[in-house]
Amino acid sequence: MRWLKPSLRSSIYGLLGNPLPPSESVMETGTEDIRESMLAVLGDAGPKHFPQITRRIRYANDIQALWYLRGDLMGALAAMHGEVEARHRVASVTEMFDGLMPESQHSRPSPLVG
Repeated sequence: MRWLKPSLRSSIYGLLGNPLPPSESVMETGTEDIRESMLAVLGDAGPKHFPQITRRIRYANDIQALWYLRGDLMGALAAMHGEVEARHRVASVTEMFDGLMPESQHSRPSPLVG
């Protein structure tokens, strides 16, 4: 039955829009790169002014946890730098998730943004 598991996983990823799931090493490397990038955009002021967010990013278990922490990151960055700069910085982090998340979990374009 072990041969069924990879085939089933590939089928599910195919239905979600990805032809094959990323390998474990790609996921681990990508997760760590994203974690470091999120901490970097918070900068030196992050741990001092937003220790909870810094801690949650540092100890997030997986790529999905980091994905959902983007909202908290946006809030912290907006408080420090303003919304326009925060959106720019979060967008650079969001690009790093390409190929690591199922397409169904990616952000959808807002009809309000023009």
